[in-house]
Amino acid sequence: MKKIILLLAFVCSAGMHAQKIVTQVSSPRLKENREITIGLPASYDKNPDKKYPLLVLLDGDYLFDPFQGALNYGNYWEDLPEVIIVGISQNKNNEREIDCAIDEATGLPAESGEKFFEFISLGVIPYMQQKYRISPFKMIAGHDTTAGFMNFYLYKEDPLFTGYISLSPGLAQDMETHIPERLAAITKPIFYYQSTADGDVRKMQQRIRDLDKGIKAAKKESLNYGFDDFKGATHYSLVLHSIPNALYQFFAAYQPISMNEFNEKIAILPSGYVDYLANKYDVMEKALSMKIPIRINDFKAIEAAILKNKAYQEFDKLSDMARKSYPKSMLADYQLGMMYEKMGENKKALKAYQVAYQKEEIGDLTKDLMLDKIDQLKNQ
Repeated sequence: MKKIILLLAFVCSAGMHAQKIVTQVSSPRLKENREITIGLPASYDKNPDKKYPLLVLLDGDYLFDPFQGALNYGNYWEDLPEVIIVGISQNKNNEREIDCAIDEATGLPAESGEKFFEFISLGVIPYMQQKYRISPFKMIAGHDTTAGFMNFYLYKEDPLFTGYISLSPGLAQDMETHIPERLAAITKPIFYYQSTADGDVRKMQQRIRDLDKGIKAAKKESLNYGFDDFKGATHYSLVLHSIPNALYQFFAAYQPISMNEFNEKIAILPSGYVDYLANKYDVMEKALSMKIPIRINDFKAIEAAILKNKAYQEFDKLSDMARKSYPKSMLADYQLGMMYEKMGENKKALKAYQVAYQKEEIGDLTKDLMLDKIDQLKNQ
């Protein structure tokens, strides 16, 4: 409940953090102009060279604000990146049913469904790519009917989207079989999340749970999969539970190292603490198409793991990484000083701290701290 209240608070204030643009996209296939709502990150105009992940929302009429609120909240705490959102309006003249029409014989999009499918891939996506700075990491989300429909993008040999957020999906014919088969066959990284609840529509629940079993049986290393079966939630309230869970799952690699991650994944390792850090940022770059400097606090977390496990030689590798990330700062030489000091090579430690003293301060590393280190070693 606390999570939902916080999310609603950010939904109400979302306009303070991001630009919201309502416009129309012409669609020859649909033979009409279609309304879309675009949410640009607050930093968009300030960072002219930066590209952002794209989130396409079916049922944009009611999913746009909850998603934007969750993203604003997560970005405030630096847990989630800024994302460009485009919500497709589907609330007029029974549009969502027409858009998601399926041929009962084939289990594939019917004529109007096929046109809407192509409207997204050949209309909305090119429009967003031409007008805005979009990174290769694209996501799509939907609820019940639209959640089921978006899975058809997985049927393509090279799926248009990397991330799929399926909220209580109304599954088309044989999707419990086809989706696991496709996820097992796709070679590139795929992020997939789905949810249901004990108060969900009963005729949908069992098929969603069967799909969950099928996906889990695939055991694909390149698949990042998450599933929630909420207790005490309905077909509609599960949406507010699901949104932050899905986003935090997809962007787990983006998040700074938390206390839980440190205790449960890093500190327990017998070795390879620096490799863990390198892999975390490598996943962020390759899977999420995001390249950011290694956070100072993440360096400090790995430093703490090295000290805790007395793996002092790993400071050498950590120092090399710090020198590449922050070449003008004292971080790399400080880490060398730590290595030599812990290994009893005080003369080398003293020299490293003296070199660090001449570099730029960073985080909690200050010239006063370096002087203290130097004085301690001189007095030994």
